[in-house]
Amino acid sequence: MDLLNTLVDKGLRRELPTRDEALAVLATSDDDVLDVVAAAGKVRRHWFGRRVKLNYLVNLKSGLCPEDCSYCSQRLGSKADILKYTWLKPDQASQAAAAGLAGGAKRVCLVASGRGPTDRDVDRVSDTIKAIKDQNEDVEVCACLGLLSDGQAERLREAGADAYNHNLNTSEGTYGDITTTHTYADRVDTVQKAHAAGLSACSGLIAGMGESDEDLVDVVYSLRELDPDSVPVNFLIPFEGTPLAKEWNLTPQRCLRILAMVRFVCPDVEVRIAGGREVHLRTMQPLALNLANSIFLGDYLTSEGQAGKADLEMIADAGFEVEGAGEVTLPEHRVTAGAGCGAHAEAGCGSHTDAGCGSHEGGGVCGSVKVQAEQEQPAEARTDLVAVRRRGAGTDLAPNA
Repeated sequence: MDLLNTLVDKGLRRELPTRDEALAVLATSDDDVLDVVAAAGKVRRHWFGRRVKLNYLVNLKSGLCPEDCSYCSQRLGSKADILKYTWLKPDQASQAAAAGLAGGAKRVCLVASGRGPTDRDVDRVSDTIKAIKDQNEDVEVCACLGLLSDGQAERLREAGADAYNHNLNTSEGTYGDITTTHTYADRVDTVQKAHAAGLSACSGLIAGMGESDEDLVDVVYSLRELDPDSVPVNFLIPFEGTPLAKEWNLTPQRCLRILAMVRFVCPDVEVRIAGGREVHLRTMQPLALNLANSIFLGDYLTSEGQAGKADLEMIADAGFEVEGAGEVTLPEHRVTAGAGCGAHAEAGCGSHTDAGCGSHEGGGVCGSVKVQAEQEQPAEARTDLVAVRRRGAGTDLAPNA
């Protein structure tokens, strides 16, 4: 049985691939990328059918962040020419959210720059959650406010928040290379606080920051252990005025391999194509829907995304359908267990040394899929595709949804 057949079988059983198998997915050649997509697509369709969940971002407070995350246009010292504004009022945020919901989104993600919320900030966001849910009873609300202090996750849950997002972004071993004002452990702690409070944990990564294949596998395995319900996969948007402005390391094929690897490691979890899909996947975006079951609709925090209408047309043209408000995203076994992407030993989701494709010669690659012998060439810089958001929240212009 070759590598991809092995990974499909494991994905259908929710069984953890070996690290060698995950690395082998990233190392496959461009000639084999359609085979990789087809294999991971079988796992995606098994657990999520042809549904695509739409999420909509509302940037509650933009810019002027005291943290020094190298990838972020809102960071301390950023010279990126982004929108900067303080907290939106609850009615302003609710109005912004309404545009995304009208476009078909079932989850609204409320994001604010900063190290973490004060108790007053939690009150503000709680009022915003109430304003949104008063107008849209069935909407899911996810908060993303930075590092949480004790008790804050519980207060957000009581206010009606359904989920909390806090990404790990990269591996523990390289985290200090991109951020110095907080630690990887701080991020893990916040995801655990959200989980413990009964919020659906959402945590993902950023690819394209110069990391190695090993780093990517490390962070995805760490995410699986953390047990999130959704895993956003961001592709670095190299903003001019940030330390990573020159990091153009991704090709569309590389992005597809990364998404496939995430799907194989977290087979029954909501995998979301997040920021940077338009910049790096470009015309290959429809193929990525065979790997991920969730996307952001319209614009991002500080950058413009694809037009909302184009997103909907892409989904339909690719043979997928928008997930309705009354549909449950996660498979039933995950909903009833309240579980995420973790180690379900009774269901074959643990670390099985006796059931995988372990210690094969040639780096653990099983079967006939070709592996690239040379390192991938950096992609051409497409700075023309990086557009700063000038509409929607914080402006007088209509949002893109």
